[in-house]
Amino acid sequence: MKLIIVGLSILLFTFSVWAGTFVENFDEQNLKDWQELRVFDVKIAPGSWKIIDGTLEATVMDKIGPRLPLLLTIGDDTWKNYEIQFDVMPLEEHGPGLFVIAARITEDWGLVCMNGVLSLEHGSNASCFGGKLPSNILKTFGETKYPPLKLKEWSTLKLLVDKANMIFSINGKKVLESPLLPHFEGGVGFGLANYTARFDNITVIGEGVPDKGKLSVMPQAKLVTTWGLLKNF
Repeated sequence: MKLIIVGLSILLFTFSVWAGTFVENFDEQNLKDWQELRVFDVKIAPGSWKIIDGTLEATVMDKIGPRLPLLLTIGDDTWKNYEIQFDVMPLEEHGPGLFVIAARITEDWGLVCMNGVLSLEHGSNASCFGGKLPSNILKTFGETKYPPLKLKEWSTLKLLVDKANMIFSINGKKVLESPLLPHFEGGVGFGLANYTARFDNITVIGEGVPDKGKLSVMPQAKLVTTWGLLKNF
């Protein structure tokens, strides 16, 4: 029994050393550590990022062509095996658009998973691909038919990266899985194209991730129609 207790103590101590939980719930009215990043190598107008009632309201409207998403990113190459998830509520669609969750973002690589309309001829899909960001040459890790997120309803997107594996989930359902990732470290991101939407509870748990913040109230309890203090990013 003593050996078991000692073994569990060592395991928990080791886990606590390398694992952390990072939470961004936008209650502090502060986006100073986040950076905007284009997915594709095409210049488009900056997005609108405003903290409203403890959520982040974002608008990305692409007048050049559809489906050119922008990300907000954070983290570095000390972040390795982890999962990122966030809550999102689409408020308005401005044309064919999509939502994005990203992992292992470095100066020369990033993994991006999307839900929505990336190709008009293929309709709404879920897809994952990786490569240098921004770029127009990206390697596909999976694609499948999947309906877009519903307007005025909260959904949850999650991306797990564990060594060479990835799992992309929407509302608790595994949508895509791949064992072919070539990069094992980097920051995270979330974003959208041709939508106005609310984001909340950006949560990253895993190796090299610093402890920060705590979960706010459930997003369903936040009043979408109550406008509070605005803060432009």
